[in-house]
Amino acid sequence: MRAFDLIAGWPTDNVSVAVIDRAGEIHLHGDESHEFRLASVTKVITGWAVLVACEEGTVSLADAVGQAGCTLRHLLAHAGGYPYEGAAPIGIPGARRIYSNTGYEMVAAHLAAASDMPFWEYVDGAVFEPLGIVSDAQSGSAAKDARLDIVNVSLFLAEMRRPRLLARDTFVEAVTAQFPELDGIVPGIGRFDPCPWGLGPEIRGDKQPHWTSPRNSAVTYGHFGGSGAFVWVDPIADVACAVLADREFDAWALTHWPEFSTAVLSELAR
Repeated sequence: MRAFDLIAGWPTDNVSVAVIDRAGEIHLHGDESHEFRLASVTKVITGWAVLVACEEGTVSLADAVGQAGCTLRHLLAHAGGYPYEGAAPIGIPGARRIYSNTGYEMVAAHLAAASDMPFWEYVDGAVFEPLGIVSDAQSGSAAKDARLDIVNVSLFLAEMRRPRLLARDTFVEAVTAQFPELDGIVPGIGRFDPCPWGLGPEIRGDKQPHWTSPRNSAVTYGHFGGSGAFVWVDPIADVACAVLADREFDAWALTHWPEFSTAVLSELAR
């Protein structure tokens, strides 16, 4: 792909990329075996595992978790009133979009208790094994600590684009804005009103500026991580993209990521 030529100018030592075109072909670039920390891209994997558990009847989005009035749905959509880090709530459920690692760690603890198995063991059996994802045992926070190489990320990206593990109605709900009127902050980007979010994935909406391309449709869904990683799926263009890098997110990413995503869409979304 011509878009891959842009990566040579990025200020990173290691970058691996996966792009899925409209025919479903996966195009890979970079080291295919290097494992990267996914940082907050982990949250989409966590969300997927919880939704599988919902379909199995192990948990429900209406389950009460945390402070009064807070549910699993609130936590997955960053609407539970919990801070970025810390156990004490700083708001009431459903009032604002407060991006929260704590909320996702609460989600994982709830699923672990309901399934009677460690969270990452559940993810392995419910998500990784069915998708053919093979990796070292995962550990740490369900909000930010997954590690995968680009081949395995591409398998999950394909699932995000054309789900096999979720029923269609569940998938549509996952990538539809929850509590759509809420304002909030996308960390490192800015405040938006509204700030749409699904059950794991961020929804692009009308956010400007943004880490995706200005050409990405408003219904694009995905996530970026502070480790220099991102995944997005644009259902209008029918194209998906993942980038893993070894440089922490800062101004370089907002310079290069949208440009790269624009090049991908220009090349494939015709």
